[in-house]
Amino acid sequence: MVRLIAATLAALTLASTAQAQDAAQSAAKIPTPADTYQDLFHQVQTRRIFPDGKTFVDAVPRRAPAKILADYRAHSRFSDAELKRFVSANFVVPEAGAAPRPSAARPPIKAHIAALWPHLTRPPVKPVAGGSALAMDKPFVVPGGRFREIYYWDSYFTMLGLKADGRDDLVESMIDDFGALITAYGHIPNGARTYYLSRSQPPFFFAMVGLSRATDPKLIKARVDLMRREHAFWMEGEKDLKPGQAHRRVVAVAKGVVLNRYWDDRATPRDESYREDLETALKSGRPPAEVFRDLRAGAESGWDYSSRWMADGASLSTIQTTAILPVDLNSLMFGLEKAIARGCAKLADKACEKEFDDRAFARAEAIDFYLWDAAKGAFLDYQWKTGQRLDHLSAATVYPLFVGATDARKAHIVAQKAWDELLAPGGLRTTTVRTGQQWDTPNGWAPLQWVAASGLRRYGEDALAAEIAKRWLATVEREYQASGKMLEKYDVEEAKAGGGGEYPTQDGFGWTNGVARALMEPAK
Repeated sequence: MVRLIAATLAALTLASTAQAQDAAQSAAKIPTPADTYQDLFHQVQTRRIFPDGKTFVDAVPRRAPAKILADYRAHSRFSDAELKRFVSANFVVPEAGAAPRPSAARPPIKAHIAALWPHLTRPPVKPVAGGSALAMDKPFVVPGGRFREIYYWDSYFTMLGLKADGRDDLVESMIDDFGALITAYGHIPNGARTYYLSRSQPPFFFAMVGLSRATDPKLIKARVDLMRREHAFWMEGEKDLKPGQAHRRVVAVAKGVVLNRYWDDRATPRDESYREDLETALKSGRPPAEVFRDLRAGAESGWDYSSRWMADGASLSTIQTTAILPVDLNSLMFGLEKAIARGCAKLADKACEKEFDDRAFARAEAIDFYLWDAAKGAFLDYQWKTGQRLDHLSAATVYPLFVGATDARKAHIVAQKAWDELLAPGGLRTTTVRTGQQWDTPNGWAPLQWVAASGLRRYGEDALAAEIAKRWLATVEREYQASGKMLEKYDVEEAKAGGGGEYPTQDGFGWTNGVARALMEPAK
């Protein structure tokens, strides 16, 4: 397989550095491990020298990268064993962060979560030349397992638990860390690695700021300014679009109506999933760059991967993320716009308040027109190239409730739909179809349980909110009692560990800890 990939896509992969540097914008031009280590990188990743593609891209060079690359090229050929020895001699290769070994006697899960926070907390980071880590000025919490750095949307759900446990110090430092990333790069990347800089993730920064207890007017203004800068990142290019046109993360669907899509400023294989992306492109029969872009955009969505993004609803090779206007993203953009308007109101900035209130109102109308399907009783993603809603029911349908972007009648209809088709014995299903992808049934995910429960409560749908919380907590508790672990995802059909996707289910786990801990608090 390796030879087939190399022979078929050699020209593309060996030229990927130049292509990325020519085409990428802003932060996406910062070199990634693929750019820095070139043919060494290609060989390590395609030959699967390490079982996890994320291992090498997180490694730290022991000496100057240019000298490492020159020494690699001085050898005519390496066997797999020799190549692994070469990498180990020239890089500090990370190991997966192991969670504390579970004891035979299980402490109460609330106590266990509290004990995990110090284990998952990391000190400030100073980058090393040739490494992929980005600078972090203050302590932060990582998800755990293979995820050794801070992640964008994960962190909001982690912070819910930190706040419930009285760790406002970490909540504030993580908000500041994300603010520093916006200041440095113009947006919050997927995670704090160079290879994540070309994309973001679902924009939850406004919700993080909403957890803060800060009252200093200067700090409030600084954070409103950061939210405005993030909004500008997502909306870049909106003014020049005509209906039917798209640019980066914006799509004009009608005159004066612009909605958002997921995107990535590179169209090459992801560094951390390099071999997997090459294989997907090879199977697709499509232009490789098109497939790579859609795979990367799927990673920006956080739902990597799901039937939501597949043209045939089943095969990853048909991924079409950039052709979709997603319910969750546009709901979060509404939430961001409302948060900016509220912040500007506190600052007595009337012009800003009006601009973002108007933006939020227009977006809510567009969500209602393009994403609401009365016949299906759900908010559905929209394929903007064909002008059709996609009949892929998913937990994203609850996002307009989470941010308050709909009315009580639609919220009630969505609640009934969730009761009938999304509620499983162990919590809320992600979708209703099985593809083997991790963001499809039978898996359930902590963030979606929280978004659903809090959104339903917002509209007085307390019974369903409570049922989701009860079933999810029972699933988490059952697995904890069985294995002593807090997992990244769960099978909500059978209330056990989840599966599927590109890597094994991870233990740790930041957002599961956060959501479980927050759901233990009395409903407000």
